[in-house]
Amino acid sequence: MAKAVSKKYEIDMCNGPLLGKILVFYVPLMLSGILQLLFNAADVAVVGNFAGKESLAAVGSTGSLTNLIVNLFIGLSVGVNVLVARFYGSGQMDELKETVQTAVATALASGALLVFVGFFVARPALAWMDTPEDVISHSVLYMRIYFGGMPFMMVYNFGSAVLRAVGDTRRPLYYLSIAGVVNVALNLIFVIVFSMGVAGVALATVVSQVISAVLVVRCLVKSDSEYRLVLEGMRISPDKLKRMIQIGIPAGMQGALFSISNVLIQSSVNSFGSTVMAGNTAGSNIEGFVYTSMNAFHQAAISFCGQNYGAMKYRRVGKILLICQGLVIGVGILMGSAAYLCGGTLLKIYTPEYEPIQYGLLRMRYICLPYFLCGMMDVMVGVLRGMGYAVMPMLVSLTGACLFRVVWIYTIFRSYHTLPCLYISYPISWALTFLVHLACFAVVYRRLLAKAEKTA
Repeated sequence: MAKAVSKKYEIDMCNGPLLGKILVFYVPLMLSGILQLLFNAADVAVVGNFAGKESLAAVGSTGSLTNLIVNLFIGLSVGVNVLVARFYGSGQMDELKETVQTAVATALASGALLVFVGFFVARPALAWMDTPEDVISHSVLYMRIYFGGMPFMMVYNFGSAVLRAVGDTRRPLYYLSIAGVVNVALNLIFVIVFSMGVAGVALATVVSQVISAVLVVRCLVKSDSEYRLVLEGMRISPDKLKRMIQIGIPAGMQGALFSISNVLIQSSVNSFGSTVMAGNTAGSNIEGFVYTSMNAFHQAAISFCGQNYGAMKYRRVGKILLICQGLVIGVGILMGSAAYLCGGTLLKIYTPEYEPIQYGLLRMRYICLPYFLCGMMDVMVGVLRGMGYAVMPMLVSLTGACLFRVVWIYTIFRSYHTLPCLYISYPISWALTFLVHLACFAVVYRRLLAKAEKTA
Protein backbone atom coordinates (compact mmCIF):
# COMPACT_ATOMS: atom_id res chain seq x y z
CA MET A 1 0.00 0.00 0.00
CA ALA A 2 2.77 2.43 0.95
CA LYS A 3 4.55 1.46 -2.25
CA ALA A 4 1.47 2.47 -4.24
CA VAL A 5 1.27 5.78 -2.34
CA SER A 6 4.92 6.56 -3.15
CA LYS A 7 4.45 5.72 -6.83
CA LYS A 8 1.41 8.00 -6.97
CA TYR A 9 3.63 11.00 -6.33
CA GLU A 10 6.38 10.05 -8.81
CA ILE A 11 6.63 11.10 -12.49
CA ASP A 12 7.86 8.92 -15.37
CA MET A 13 10.31 11.39 -16.91
CA CYS A 14 11.85 9.00 -19.43
CA ASN A 15 8.80 8.01 -21.48
CA GLY A 16 5.92 9.79 -23.18
CA PRO A 17 5.18 13.48 -23.87
CA LEU A 18 7.24 15.97 -21.85
CA LEU A 19 5.29 19.23 -21.71
CA GLY A 20 2.48 18.03 -19.45
CA LYS A 21 4.88 16.21 -17.12
CA ILE A 22 7.16 19.22 -16.81
CA LEU A 23 4.17 21.37 -15.87
CA VAL A 24 2.96 18.79 -13.32
CA PHE A 25 6.46 18.83 -11.83
CA TYR A 26 6.73 22.63 -12.04
CA VAL A 27 3.54 23.85 -10.41
CA PRO A 28 4.00 22.30 -6.92
CA LEU A 29 7.71 23.20 -7.00
CA MET A 30 6.91 26.81 -7.90
CA LEU A 31 4.32 27.00 -5.14
CA SER A 32 6.82 25.49 -2.69
CA GLY A 33 9.35 28.15 -3.59
CA ILE A 34 6.76 30.87 -3.13
CA LEU A 35 5.87 29.50 0.29
CA GLN A 36 9.53 29.59 1.29
CA LEU A 37 9.65 33.21 0.20
CA LEU A 38 6.54 33.90 2.24
CA PHE A 39 8.56 32.91 5.32
CA ASN A 40 10.87 35.83 4.65
CA ALA A 41 8.09 38.07 3.30
CA ALA A 42 6.14 37.58 6.52
CA ASP A 43 9.28 38.54 8.46
CA VAL A 44 9.78 41.65 6.37
CA ALA A 45 6.12 42.74 6.29
CA VAL A 46 5.55 42.31 10.03
CA VAL A 47 8.83 44.02 10.92
CA GLY A 48 8.26 46.86 8.45
CA ASN A 49 4.80 47.62 9.76
CA PHE A 50 5.24 46.99 13.49
CA ALA A 51 8.94 47.46 14.32
CA GLY A 52 10.11 50.38 12.14
CA LYS A 53 12.32 50.91 9.10
CA GLU A 54 15.57 50.20 11.02
CA SER A 55 14.34 46.68 11.81
CA LEU A 56 13.13 46.29 8.21
CA ALA A 57 16.56 47.30 6.92
CA ALA A 58 18.18 44.90 9.42
CA VAL A 59 16.25 41.87 8.15
CA GLY A 60 16.94 42.82 4.52
CA SER A 61 20.62 43.53 4.98
CA THR A 62 21.32 39.96 6.14
CA GLY A 63 19.93 38.26 3.03
CA SER A 64 22.94 38.48 0.72
CA LEU A 65 25.36 37.61 3.54
CA THR A 66 23.28 34.63 4.65
CA ASN A 67 23.15 33.35 1.07
CA LEU A 68 26.91 33.74 0.78
CA ILE A 69 27.48 31.48 3.79
CA VAL A 70 24.71 28.95 3.11
CA ASN A 71 24.88 28.52 -0.68
CA LEU A 72 28.04 26.42 -0.66
CA PHE A 73 26.26 23.77 1.41
CA ILE A 74 22.93 24.12 -0.37
CA GLY A 75 24.84 23.37 -3.57
CA LEU A 76 25.44 19.86 -2.29
CA SER A 77 21.69 19.26 -2.57
CA VAL A 78 22.10 19.78 -6.34
CA GLY A 79 24.53 16.87 -6.27
CA VAL A 80 21.92 14.83 -4.40
CA ASN A 81 19.29 15.69 -6.99
CA VAL A 82 21.48 14.76 -9.95
CA LEU A 83 22.74 11.48 -8.44
CA VAL A 84 19.31 10.28 -7.29
CA ALA A 85 17.76 11.15 -10.68
CA ARG A 86 20.55 9.37 -12.55
CA PHE A 87 20.42 6.20 -10.43
CA TYR A 88 16.62 6.16 -10.53
CA GLY A 89 16.56 6.60 -14.31
CA SER A 90 19.15 3.87 -14.85
CA GLY A 91 17.58 1.48 -12.33
CA GLN A 92 20.64 1.33 -10.01
CA MET A 93 18.63 0.98 -6.81
CA ASP A 94 21.45 -0.04 -4.46
CA GLU A 95 23.36 3.06 -5.50
CA LEU A 96 20.20 5.10 -4.97
CA LYS A 97 19.75 3.84 -1.40
CA GLU A 98 23.33 4.68 -0.45
CA THR A 99 22.91 8.18 -1.90
CA VAL A 100 19.81 8.87 0.20
CA GLN A 101 21.53 7.78 3.43
CA THR A 102 24.59 9.86 2.61
CA ALA A 103 22.47 12.90 1.74
CA VAL A 104 20.63 13.11 5.06
CA ALA A 105 23.75 12.42 7.15
CA THR A 106 25.65 15.12 5.24
CA ALA A 107 22.76 17.56 5.73
CA LEU A 108 22.91 17.15 9.51
CA ALA A 109 26.70 17.56 9.62
CA SER A 110 26.77 20.65 7.39
CA GLY A 111 23.86 22.22 9.28
CA ALA A 112 25.64 21.79 12.60
CA LEU A 113 28.74 23.45 11.17
CA LEU A 114 26.70 26.39 9.88
CA VAL A 115 25.30 27.10 13.35
CA PHE A 116 28.78 27.99 14.58
CA VAL A 117 29.82 29.79 11.39
CA GLY A 118 26.76 32.03 11.45
CA PHE A 119 27.16 32.90 15.13
CA PHE A 120 30.79 34.00 14.92
CA VAL A 121 30.79 35.54 11.43
CA ALA A 122 27.64 37.70 11.76
CA ARG A 123 29.01 40.87 13.36
CA PRO A 124 32.40 41.20 11.58
CA ALA A 125 30.86 40.41 8.19
CA LEU A 126 28.01 42.91 8.61
CA ALA A 127 30.49 45.55 9.77
CA TRP A 128 32.61 44.84 6.66
CA MET A 129 29.48 45.48 4.56
CA ASP A 130 29.22 48.99 6.08
CA THR A 131 25.89 48.19 7.72
CA PRO A 132 24.80 51.45 9.42
CA GLU A 133 25.09 51.79 13.21
CA ASP A 134 21.32 52.14 13.64
CA VAL A 135 20.83 48.75 11.91
CA ILE A 136 23.78 46.46 12.72
CA SER A 137 22.77 45.31 16.23
CA HIS A 138 19.36 44.20 14.93
CA SER A 139 21.00 42.47 11.95
CA VAL A 140 23.44 40.52 14.14
CA LEU A 141 20.66 39.32 16.45
CA TYR A 142 18.49 38.21 13.52
CA MET A 143 21.36 36.32 11.86
CA ARG A 144 22.45 34.46 14.98
CA ILE A 145 18.95 33.20 15.75
CA TYR A 146 18.30 32.37 12.09
CA PHE A 147 21.46 30.26 11.83
CA GLY A 148 20.34 28.26 14.85
CA GLY A 149 17.88 26.55 12.50
CA MET A 150 20.46 25.58 9.89
CA PRO A 151 20.49 21.81 10.61
CA PHE A 152 16.75 21.71 9.94
CA MET A 153 17.02 23.87 6.81
CA MET A 154 19.72 21.56 5.43
CA VAL A 155 17.73 18.40 6.17
CA TYR A 156 14.65 19.80 4.46
CA ASN A 157 16.61 20.90 1.38
CA PHE A 158 18.47 17.61 0.99
CA GLY A 159 15.35 15.54 1.67
CA SER A 160 13.23 17.48 -0.79
CA ALA A 161 16.04 17.12 -3.38
CA VAL A 162 15.62 13.34 -3.12
CA LEU A 163 11.86 13.60 -3.64
CA ARG A 164 12.28 16.10 -6.48
CA ALA A 165 14.66 13.77 -8.32
CA VAL A 166 11.95 11.10 -8.63
CA GLY A 167 9.31 13.64 -9.65
CA ASP A 168 7.64 14.17 -6.28
CA THR A 169 7.15 17.92 -5.86
CA ARG A 170 3.73 17.71 -4.21
CA ARG A 171 4.57 16.40 -0.75
CA PRO A 172 7.26 19.06 -0.11
CA LEU A 173 4.56 21.60 -1.00
CA TYR A 174 2.21 20.13 1.60
CA TYR A 175 4.90 20.23 4.27
CA LEU A 176 5.84 23.83 3.50
CA SER A 177 2.17 24.82 3.61
CA ILE A 178 1.93 23.58 7.18
CA ALA A 179 5.23 25.21 8.17
CA GLY A 180 4.26 28.46 6.43
CA VAL A 181 1.02 28.84 8.36
CA VAL A 182 2.91 28.30 11.62
CA ASN A 183 5.56 30.82 10.58
CA VAL A 184 3.08 33.59 9.82
CA ALA A 185 1.11 32.96 13.02
CA LEU A 186 4.23 33.03 15.18
CA ASN A 187 5.47 36.20 13.45
CA LEU A 188 2.33 38.02 14.50
CA ILE A 189 2.42 36.63 18.04
CA PHE A 190 6.12 37.26 18.69
CA VAL A 191 6.28 40.74 17.15
CA ILE A 192 2.87 42.27 17.91
CA VAL A 193 1.95 40.55 21.17
CA PHE A 194 5.39 40.09 22.75
CA SER A 195 7.20 43.00 20.98
CA MET A 196 10.22 40.80 20.20
CA GLY A 197 11.13 42.64 16.95
CA VAL A 198 13.72 40.97 14.72
CA ALA A 199 14.30 38.24 17.31
CA GLY A 200 10.65 37.25 17.02
CA VAL A 201 10.64 36.88 13.24
CA ALA A 202 13.92 34.94 13.31
CA LEU A 203 12.58 32.56 15.95
CA ALA A 204 9.36 32.04 13.99
CA THR A 205 11.40 31.12 10.91
CA VAL A 206 13.46 28.59 12.87
CA VAL A 207 10.32 26.89 14.24
CA SER A 208 8.89 26.61 10.72
CA GLN A 209 12.14 25.06 9.50
CA VAL A 210 11.98 22.44 12.25
CA ILE A 211 8.45 21.48 11.20
CA SER A 212 9.26 21.17 7.47
CA ALA A 213 12.41 19.10 8.22
CA VAL A 214 10.58 16.69 10.51
CA LEU A 215 7.84 16.16 7.93
CA VAL A 216 10.20 15.46 5.02
CA VAL A 217 12.26 13.00 7.13
CA ARG A 218 9.07 11.25 8.21
CA CYS A 219 8.08 10.96 4.53
CA LEU A 220 11.39 9.32 3.59
CA VAL A 221 11.39 6.99 6.61
CA LYS A 222 7.78 5.85 6.08
CA SER A 223 8.23 5.36 2.33
CA ASP A 224 8.28 1.80 0.97
CA SER A 225 10.10 2.87 -2.19
CA GLU A 226 13.70 2.47 -3.32
CA TYR A 227 14.62 5.86 -1.83
CA ARG A 228 13.46 4.96 1.70
CA LEU A 229 15.57 6.46 4.49
CA VAL A 230 16.82 4.02 7.13
CA LEU A 231 17.78 5.97 10.25
CA GLU A 232 19.33 3.01 12.08
CA GLY A 233 22.97 2.81 11.15
CA MET A 234 22.73 5.78 8.82
CA ARG A 235 26.19 6.63 7.51
CA ILE A 236 28.03 8.62 4.89
CA SER A 237 29.29 6.59 1.93
CA PRO A 238 32.67 8.06 0.89
CA ASP A 239 32.04 7.21 -2.77
CA LYS A 240 28.60 8.86 -2.85
CA LEU A 241 29.79 11.86 -0.89
CA LYS A 242 32.67 12.31 -3.33
CA ARG A 243 30.28 12.25 -6.30
CA MET A 244 27.87 14.61 -4.55
CA ILE A 245 30.77 16.98 -3.93
CA GLN A 246 31.98 16.76 -7.55
CA ILE A 247 28.57 17.92 -8.76
CA GLY A 248 27.38 19.95 -5.79
CA ILE A 249 30.46 21.92 -4.74
CA PRO A 250 30.78 23.72 -8.11
CA ALA A 251 27.08 24.57 -7.86
CA GLY A 252 27.57 25.71 -4.27
CA MET A 253 30.67 27.73 -5.15
CA GLN A 254 28.73 29.37 -7.95
CA GLY A 255 25.95 30.31 -5.54
CA ALA A 256 28.41 31.49 -2.90
CA LEU A 257 30.47 33.57 -5.31
CA PHE A 258 27.29 34.99 -6.85
CA SER A 259 26.45 36.03 -3.32
CA ILE A 260 29.78 37.83 -3.04
CA SER A 261 28.75 40.04 -5.93
CA ASN A 262 25.37 40.52 -4.25
CA VAL A 263 27.11 41.37 -0.96
CA LEU A 264 29.13 44.01 -2.83
CA ILE A 265 25.94 45.34 -4.38
CA GLN A 266 24.25 45.34 -0.96
CA SER A 267 27.25 47.25 0.41
CA SER A 268 26.85 49.74 -2.42
CA VAL A 269 23.14 50.08 -1.58
CA ASN A 270 24.05 50.55 2.10
CA SER A 271 26.11 53.59 1.14
CA PHE A 272 22.88 55.40 0.22
CA GLY A 273 21.46 55.08 3.77
CA SER A 274 18.73 53.17 5.63
CA THR A 275 15.82 54.63 3.61
CA VAL A 276 17.25 53.28 0.34
CA MET A 277 18.10 50.01 2.12
CA ALA A 278 14.48 49.61 3.22
CA GLY A 279 13.16 50.24 -0.30
CA ASN A 280 15.75 47.91 -1.81
CA THR A 281 14.77 45.19 0.69
CA ALA A 282 11.08 45.49 -0.11
CA GLY A 283 11.68 45.53 -3.88
CA SER A 284 14.00 42.53 -3.78
CA ASN A 285 11.43 40.56 -1.78
CA ILE A 286 8.82 41.07 -4.50
CA GLU A 287 11.35 40.14 -7.19
CA GLY A 288 12.01 36.96 -5.25
CA PHE A 289 8.54 35.68 -6.14
CA VAL A 290 9.25 36.20 -9.85
CA TYR A 291 12.65 34.53 -9.57
CA THR A 292 11.24 31.53 -7.72
CA SER A 293 8.54 31.06 -10.34
CA MET A 294 11.25 30.89 -13.01
CA ASN A 295 13.79 28.91 -10.99
CA ALA A 296 11.38 25.97 -10.73
CA PHE A 297 12.11 25.35 -14.44
CA HIS A 298 15.83 25.22 -13.56
CA GLN A 299 15.01 22.49 -11.03
CA ALA A 300 12.80 20.69 -13.56
CA ALA A 301 15.65 20.74 -16.09
CA ILE A 302 18.02 19.13 -13.56
CA SER A 303 15.65 16.28 -12.65
CA PHE A 304 14.31 15.55 -16.16
CA CYS A 305 17.75 15.75 -17.81
CA GLY A 306 19.30 13.72 -14.98
CA GLN A 307 16.86 10.83 -15.37
CA ASN A 308 17.00 10.82 -19.20
CA TYR A 309 20.78 11.08 -19.19
CA GLY A 310 20.91 8.10 -16.80
CA ALA A 311 18.53 6.18 -19.08
CA MET A 312 20.72 7.14 -22.11
CA LYS A 313 17.78 8.92 -23.82
CA TYR A 314 19.90 11.83 -24.97
CA ARG A 315 17.59 13.30 -27.63
CA ARG A 316 14.96 13.95 -24.97
CA VAL A 317 17.47 16.23 -23.27
CA GLY A 318 17.30 18.63 -26.24
CA LYS A 319 13.50 18.59 -26.09
CA ILE A 320 13.57 19.29 -22.36
CA LEU A 321 15.78 22.33 -22.99
CA LEU A 322 13.45 23.80 -25.63
CA ILE A 323 10.31 23.27 -23.54
CA CYS A 324 11.83 24.71 -20.35
CA GLN A 325 13.19 27.75 -22.21
CA GLY A 326 9.85 28.50 -23.83
CA LEU A 327 8.04 28.21 -20.52
CA VAL A 328 10.55 30.25 -18.49
CA ILE A 329 10.46 33.12 -21.01
CA GLY A 330 6.66 33.25 -20.86
CA VAL A 331 6.51 33.09 -17.07
CA GLY A 332 9.35 35.61 -16.67
CA ILE A 333 7.80 38.23 -18.95
CA LEU A 334 4.31 37.80 -17.49
CA MET A 335 5.24 37.84 -13.82
CA GLY A 336 8.04 40.40 -14.11
CA SER A 337 5.76 42.88 -15.85
CA ALA A 338 2.90 42.23 -13.45
CA ALA A 339 5.16 42.70 -10.42
CA TYR A 340 6.43 46.05 -11.69
CA LEU A 341 3.00 47.36 -12.75
CA CYS A 342 1.53 46.44 -9.35
CA GLY A 343 4.70 47.46 -7.51
CA GLY A 344 3.28 50.56 -5.83
CA THR A 345 0.53 48.51 -4.20
CA LEU A 346 2.73 45.51 -3.38
CA LEU A 347 5.45 47.59 -1.73
CA LYS A 348 2.92 49.02 0.73
CA ILE A 349 2.67 45.53 2.21
CA TYR A 350 6.28 45.90 3.38
CA THR A 351 6.40 49.55 4.35
CA PRO A 352 3.82 52.36 4.57
CA GLU A 353 6.43 55.09 4.04
CA TYR A 354 6.57 56.98 0.73
CA GLU A 355 10.33 57.24 0.17
CA PRO A 356 11.21 53.54 0.58
CA ILE A 357 8.37 52.68 -1.81
CA GLN A 358 9.82 54.96 -4.51
CA TYR A 359 13.26 53.39 -4.13
CA GLY A 360 11.70 49.94 -4.29
CA LEU A 361 9.98 50.84 -7.58
CA LEU A 362 13.26 52.14 -8.98
CA ARG A 363 14.93 48.79 -8.32
CA MET A 364 12.03 46.82 -9.83
CA ARG A 365 12.11 48.88 -13.04
CA TYR A 366 15.65 47.76 -13.80
CA ILE A 367 15.43 44.17 -12.55
CA CYS A 368 11.83 42.89 -12.72
CA LEU A 369 11.08 43.82 -16.34
CA PRO A 370 14.07 42.00 -17.92
CA TYR A 371 14.01 39.20 -15.32
CA PHE A 372 13.19 36.54 -17.94
CA LEU A 373 16.85 36.76 -19.01
CA CYS A 374 17.86 35.39 -15.61
CA GLY A 375 15.41 32.50 -16.07
CA MET A 376 16.90 31.65 -19.47
CA MET A 377 20.38 31.62 -17.96
CA ASP A 378 19.32 29.36 -15.09
CA VAL A 379 17.59 26.82 -17.36
CA MET A 380 20.82 26.42 -19.33
CA VAL A 381 22.68 25.76 -16.05
CA GLY A 382 20.03 23.21 -14.99
CA VAL A 383 20.30 21.27 -18.24
CA LEU A 384 24.10 21.13 -18.08
CA ARG A 385 24.05 20.05 -14.42
CA GLY A 386 21.47 17.37 -15.15
CA MET A 387 23.85 15.99 -17.79
CA GLY A 388 26.58 15.81 -15.15
CA TYR A 389 28.53 18.93 -16.12
CA ALA A 390 29.21 20.91 -12.96
CA VAL A 391 32.48 22.81 -13.41
CA MET A 392 31.76 24.28 -16.85
CA PRO A 393 28.50 26.08 -15.95
CA MET A 394 30.13 27.26 -12.73
CA LEU A 395 33.06 28.85 -14.56
CA VAL A 396 30.83 30.45 -17.18
CA SER A 397 28.42 31.83 -14.58
CA LEU A 398 31.19 33.17 -12.37
CA THR A 399 32.88 34.92 -15.27
CA GLY A 400 29.77 36.17 -17.07
CA ALA A 401 27.78 37.27 -14.03
CA CYS A 402 29.75 37.37 -10.79
CA LEU A 403 33.07 38.74 -12.07
CA PHE A 404 31.28 41.06 -14.46
CA ARG A 405 29.28 42.64 -11.60
CA VAL A 406 32.34 43.05 -9.41
CA VAL A 407 34.21 44.78 -12.24
CA TRP A 408 31.14 46.92 -12.92
CA ILE A 409 30.98 48.08 -9.29
CA TYR A 410 34.65 49.09 -9.20
CA THR A 411 34.65 50.79 -12.62
CA ILE A 412 31.34 51.98 -14.11
CA PHE A 413 29.49 52.39 -10.80
CA ARG A 414 32.43 54.19 -9.22
CA SER A 415 32.29 56.73 -12.06
CA TYR A 416 28.48 57.02 -12.08
CA HIS A 417 27.47 56.57 -8.45
CA THR A 418 23.71 56.17 -8.95
CA LEU A 419 21.22 53.41 -8.19
CA PRO A 420 20.18 52.91 -11.86
CA CYS A 421 23.84 52.39 -12.80
CA LEU A 422 24.13 49.78 -10.05
CA TYR A 423 20.94 47.90 -10.90
CA ILE A 424 21.44 47.71 -14.68
CA SER A 425 24.46 45.48 -14.17
CA TYR A 426 22.05 42.60 -13.48
CA PRO A 427 20.25 42.26 -16.85
CA ILE A 428 23.46 42.86 -18.81
CA SER A 429 25.21 40.03 -16.93
CA TRP A 430 22.24 37.65 -17.41
CA ALA A 431 22.20 38.13 -21.19
CA LEU A 432 25.95 37.66 -21.60
CA THR A 433 26.04 34.54 -19.44
CA PHE A 434 23.06 32.92 -21.22
CA LEU A 435 24.74 33.28 -24.60
CA VAL A 436 27.95 31.61 -23.43
CA HIS A 437 26.00 28.77 -21.73
CA LEU A 438 24.07 28.19 -24.96
CA ALA A 439 27.29 27.88 -26.95
CA CYS A 440 28.71 25.42 -24.40
CA PHE A 441 25.56 23.29 -24.53
CA ALA A 442 25.63 23.17 -28.34
CA VAL A 443 29.18 21.77 -28.28
CA VAL A 444 28.48 19.25 -25.49
CA TYR A 445 25.18 18.05 -26.96
CA ARG A 446 26.62 17.54 -30.43
CA ARG A 447 29.43 15.40 -28.98
CA LEU A 448 26.96 13.42 -26.88
CA LEU A 449 24.74 12.57 -29.86
CA ALA A 450 27.78 11.64 -31.96
CA LYS A 451 29.00 9.34 -29.18
CA ALA A 452 25.55 7.71 -28.87
CA GLU A 453 25.36 7.08 -32.62
CA LYS A 454 28.84 5.59 -32.67
CA THR A 455 27.98 3.29 -29.76
CA ALA A 456 24.76 2.19 -31.43
